[in-house]
Amino acid sequence: MSERNLILIGPPGSGKGTQAKRLAKRFGIPQIATGDILREAAASGSEAGGRARSIMERGHLVPDDLVIDIVRARLAKEDCNPGFILDGFPRTTGQAEALDAILREQGRGPVRVVALVVADEELVRRILSRGESRADDNEGSLRNRLEVYDRETAPVLEHYRSALVEIDGMGDMAQITDAIVEALTEQR
Repeated sequence: MSERNLILIGPPGSGKGTQAKRLAKRFGIPQIATGDILREAAASGSEAGGRARSIMERGHLVPDDLVIDIVRARLAKEDCNPGFILDGFPRTTGQAEALDAILREQGRGPVRVVALVVADEELVRRILSRGESRADDNEGSLRNRLEVYDRETAPVLEHYRSALVEIDGMGDMAQITDAIVEALTEQR
């Protein structure tokens, strides 16, 4: 199998994390969730991890340059040789441009981008009804998170327009996974 480098993009509640796990298992490549690798880096004792831990402990967002360094180091690990699924990165065009540079530096092939499309009303319904909720899982906060997602992510989708596949994120999880796999196979 050739290298498979994927970015999974979707608003909160779109099923992005579930699909990333399913695709990672299907393709035998690691799911790289930004929050997870930041926590791993913070626990690692590395210089970058120490900086990330200090920032996160204060409740602040980790700045782009540090996130990019941590993503670069994670993509360089051997388990990413056959490819990877990025979940939660890139979130801005600056991060997308940095990722493009990392892929060139590491001699990797291009990325394929899968965007899960789900109507806002369904996203709100899903998030408010799920068992594990976040402190900010209320309708006002959710609508704000969706507005931020739309504002910040639209330019990322445009950046990757030629590599982008939009998938209807409504329905059965297995059928959505199959639709993603089929779309990626057709796009190759």
